[in-house]
Amino acid sequence: MSLATSYNRSRFGRWLVSPPGRGFRLIAGSGFALGGVLYRGTPAGKAALIWSAFPLSAGGLDLCWISGALGGPLRGAACRADGASPAG
Repeated sequence: MSLATSYNRSRFGRWLVSPPGRGFRLIAGSGFALGGVLYRGTPAGKAALIWSAFPLSAGGLDLCWISGALGGPLRGAACRADGASPAG
């Protein structure tokens, strides 16, 4: 079993691509963006603003960057299907 499949079948991986997980990613990304805007004059603020693109795009476009980085599917629907598959 590949690392990406193992991740997608994990409890955390299944939660992250679920509707509550998408909501969490949108809220987290918004928090990073807000922090980045408030502290845009500092390196940490700029980093937070850049970092916010990952959870915002993941939540808004139904992507799973972790699965994609592990060599698995990038689309949330494919990650959910992979996570629902029987172990084997």
